[in-house]
Amino acid sequence: MSGAPTREVARRVFATEFNDAQYTFKESDEERAPVYALLPTGERANRVFVVGTLTETEDVGSDSEYWQGRVVDPSGTFFMYAGQYQPEAASFLREAEPPVYVAVAGKPRTFETDDGEINVSLRPESVTAVDADTRDRWVVETATRTLERIQAVESEEATDDEYVSMAREQYGDEEGTLNLDQYRRAALGALEELDEEESETEAQPPA
Repeated sequence: MSGAPTREVARRVFATEFNDAQYTFKESDEERAPVYALLPTGERANRVFVVGTLTETEDVGSDSEYWQGRVVDPSGTFFMYAGQYQPEAASFLREAEPPVYVAVAGKPRTFETDDGEINVSLRPESVTAVDADTRDRWVVETATRTLERIQAVESEEATDDEYVSMAREQYGDEEGTLNLDQYRRAALGALEELDEEESETEAQPPA
């Protein structure tokens, strides 16, 4: 009995790691096989879920509308692009009034520039306005997931993991060693920033 294809799990990832996920691959030769971005922390991602501040929108299309949105999290900036094939996301970006917290589910996409650099962007499936509590919960969960992935890569069991091995090959040094300190710092820094914001809020006298 064959059921409907299940949706890929949407990975939680900070911008600093997402923008470094420049290697993409398929796991079969089928034309419609899913495309995965390889996260430097040793996990594949066909879909991601991010929450941050939409700081800017711009129609960068020439012949038709093609909207760019900048979404900022505690570690950096995601760029997302929506056109005629993402009508709901494009409509949201057209009507949005930044700054506003947004939740974005979508697929990683890579693009090679004329000078050979690889840019990573997000093709949104959905964009919705959210509140600060939703953003805060995402930061906590994403930091937790990031630190868990790092811990898994650094464990002895990781030697048998095909995606960790792939990450070492694509992102590691000549010995295959991954430098994950920047992603650890990003996760811990995001949690510290959140604590500081909460402390400032608690210190403010009631209106």
